[in-house]
Amino acid sequence: MFQSSSLIESPELIHDSVQVWHFAHIRKDVSIGENTVIGNSVYIGPGVKVGKSCKIQNNAQIYDPAEISDFVFIGPGVVLTNDRNPRATSPDGTPKLSSSWKSVPVKIELGASIGAGSICVAPVIIGSWALVAAGSVVVKNVPNFALVAGVPAKQIGWVGKAGYKLEEVEDEFRCPQTNMRYKLTSEGLEELVIK
Repeated sequence: MFQSSSLIESPELIHDSVQVWHFAHIRKDVSIGENTVIGNSVYIGPGVKVGKSCKIQNNAQIYDPAEISDFVFIGPGVVLTNDRNPRATSPDGTPKLSSSWKSVPVKIELGASIGAGSICVAPVIIGSWALVAAGSVVVKNVPNFALVAGVPAKQIGWVGKAGYKLEEVEDEFRCPQTNMRYKLTSEGLEELVIK
């Protein structure tokens, strides 16, 4: 379902089940997977890839070449940048064009959530199931399952797949809502599979 007030430049790359709300602008060559919801006044830059079952809330600004995996939540007013050294002009005063710099991506991996009003400064990777607290500024990679907050964002704990802060119990971490268990290894936090 596309609202008539939205501007979609390559609708053939957007799954039929996607919902796009009023005044969204989805640029050329953007692909969006099934069951994703795009809120009011969202901007998505050319060539961005958005996975399935994502929620991109009102007024989010996603600049190319961002990559958004499946099950990702992007809160209201989130900005994903693409230029570490932005300038309107070159030193001689000539206007900079998109070809005047190399765009770098923000990559958001499976199931991660970016809280309202956060800014992710490219290049940066937000790991699977990580949670960026509202109002944070992310300037370095975020590990899988990490909970980060602040300006600049720093890790303040771990979260499980349900999005709740994990509690440390003996030598593992547990979700207070689902009782799912996780273990910290040399590779990072991993879900324990109970047989």
